Amino acid sequence: MMKQRIIISISLILLLAVIGYMVFDLFFTESGRSDNPYDYGLSELRKSDSALIAYREVLQFSPGLSEIYGIATDPSDRIYVTGSNGLEIYSLEGSLISTYPFHDTAYCITVSPDGNMLFGMGDHIEIMNPEGEIITRWNPVSEESVLTSIAIRDTDIFVADAGKKIVYRYDLEGTLLNRIGEKDSLKGIPGFVIPSPYFDLGIGRDDELWVVNSGRHLFEAFRPDGTLISTWGKASMDVEGFCGCCNPSHFAILSDGSFVTSEKGIERVKVYLPSGEFKCLVAAPYQFDEGTRGLDVAVDSRERVLILDPWRNQIRIFIHKRDENHVQ
Repeated sequence: MMKQRIIISISLILLLAVIGYMVFDLFFTESGRSDNPYDYGLSELRKSDSALIAYREVLQFSPGLSEIYGIATDPSDRIYVTGSNGLEIYSLEGSLISTYPFHDTAYCITVSPDGNMLFGMGDHIEIMNPEGEIITRWNPVSEESVLTSIAIRDTDIFVADAGKKIVYRYDLEGTLLNRIGEKDSLKGIPGFVIPSPYFDLGIGRDDELWVVNSGRHLFEAFRPDGTLISTWGKASMDVEGFCGCCNPSHFAILSDGSFVTSEKGIERVKVYLPSGEFKCLVAAPYQFDEGTRGLDVAVDSRERVLILDPWRNQIRIFIHKRDENHVQ
C-alpha cells in the first residue's frame, strides 16, 4: 500500500512538472508570445482597394447621448438616434430638433408611417407618439429576450430577438401572430445561428421580410407566415463575403432593393445588388477605429447612407460619388 502511494505521488509530481513546462512554453517563451496559429492577418485585410470605394463622407456630427445604439430616418429625412436613456432627433443637415429622455436605454428604433416611434428596450417594445409621449408598452415575450431590430410592413410589426434567436410577427396592437425562423428541416428552414447580440431585419422592395442569419453569414427572405423564400450570402475573408463568427451585423435597403451592410471584426460598410452580388464599398476598414462594433446603418430618401459609429460617438453620412454635385 505504501509503495502504491509513493508511485502515485511521484506520478503526480511528474504530471505537474509537465503541465508547468507546457504553460511556460505556451505563455512565457518568445515563441509563445509571437506565434499565433489563429492570426488571420486582419491588419492586411483592413487594407482595401480604394477603387472599390464608391462613396464619400460629407457630414458627421456627435449626438449628445453618452452611448448610441440605434439609428433610423423618416420620410422627411429626419434622423433618429437612440442610446443611453434617451432619443435625439436631427434634421437631415445634422441640426438637433428634439430630445426625449428615457428611463431606460433603447437599443433599436423604427419609425412608422404615422410618425410613431417603436423602440426595443432590451426585452420589450415601447411606442412613442409624434408628440413624444409613450403610448404603450408591450410585455416581454421572455426574460431572456434581447430585442435588436424592428421593422414595419403594412399592419405587421416584425421584431428580432437575439436572446431567443427568433423573429416575432405582431399586429399593430401588439398581439403576437406567429414566430418566424424556427428550425424546420421539412420546410428547408435551417434556424437562426446568432452567436452575439447582432440580429437585424428589414423590409425589401417587394415587401418581403429580410433577416440576417449572422452565424451562417446569410440573408434570408420570408413571407409574413414564416415561409422561407430565398437566401443569399457566403462566408469569405474576401470583400465579397462575410467573415468572422457572425456577420453582417446590420443592414439597410436602398430604394432599388440593394443592401447596405456593415460588419465587425473587419470594420466595413458595403453595398450588394438585390441579387446578392457585391457592388462596392461605402466605407473601408481604415476609415473606422480598429475594434469598432455596432455600426448600425440607415438610408434616407436621397439615397444617403447614414452610419452610426458608437466608437467615435458620431453619425457619419456618406453619398455616392456620382451624386456629390447634387446632394448636400
